[in-house]
Amino acid sequence: MKTLIFGLCLFVTTLGTVVLAQEPSSMETHQQVIILLGPPGSGKGTQAVRMSKQLEIPHISTGDLFRENMSKNTELGQKAKSFINEGKLVPDSLVLDMLFDRVSLPDCKKGYLLDGFPRTLAQAEAFNGQLTPATKLVVFNLDVPDDIIIKRAEGRLTCKDCGAIYNRYFSPPSKEGICDKCGGELFQRSDDKAEVVQERLRVYHEQTKPLIAYYAEKGILQNIDGTKSPDEVFLNLMQKFSRTR
Repeated sequence: MKTLIFGLCLFVTTLGTVVLAQEPSSMETHQQVIILLGPPGSGKGTQAVRMSKQLEIPHISTGDLFRENMSKNTELGQKAKSFINEGKLVPDSLVLDMLFDRVSLPDCKKGYLLDGFPRTLAQAEAFNGQLTPATKLVVFNLDVPDDIIIKRAEGRLTCKDCGAIYNRYFSPPSKEGICDKCGGELFQRSDDKAEVVQERLRVYHEQTKPLIAYYAEKGILQNIDGTKSPDEVFLNLMQKFSRTR
C-alpha cells in the first residue's frame, strides 16, 4: 500500500512538473488580435492608440500601410499605386497581402490591433482564413448613433496654427473661432461637412455594419457604448477585454 501511495504521489508530482514546463511555451505561441469596429467618427482611432499603448501591441491601420508601402516604393506599394492611379479599388487580395506582410514582423508576435480593417464581409472571411489556431481574436464595436456622428463631425473645428481640435457642440473654444491654446483661427475641414459625413455613413451601413452580426454569430463581439467620454469608453474597453482573456 505504501508503495502504491508513493507511486501515485510521484506520478502527480511529475505530471505537475510537465504541465508547468509546458505553460510558458503555450503562452509564447499565443497571439492576441483585436479588431475595432464602428462608424466613421466613433472614436476608433483614439481608442486604438490608447489600447495599443496599454497592451504593448502594434496599432495597425490599413490606410497607414498603403501610405507606407507606396512611400517606400515596395512591390506591394507599386501594385496598390497602379490601381489607385487608374481610379480603381485596391483588390482585397492585395490589401490582405500588405496586412499579413506587416503582421509577420517580430513586433506582432505577441499580437496586434486592427483599426479600419476589415471593412467588408469578404475581407473578414479572407482574414479569418489566414489566422492560425494559436490566434485569439476579439472584436469590439463602438456603438454611436448616426445623429451623434454627424454632430461630432460637423461640429469639429481645427486650429490652423497648432492643430488643436474643438467641437462647437461638445467642447467649444472660449471665444468663437479662436483657439484657446495659441489664438489661431479655427476652421472646419471639408471632409467634416454634413453631406460628406452622411455619404461616409451610407457606405459604412452598406459595407461594414454587417460585420457586427458576422462577429456576433461567432461569439467574439463585444459592444461598447461609444457615446460616453473617451476616458469612459477606454475604461469599458479594457474591462471587457480583461474578461475575454
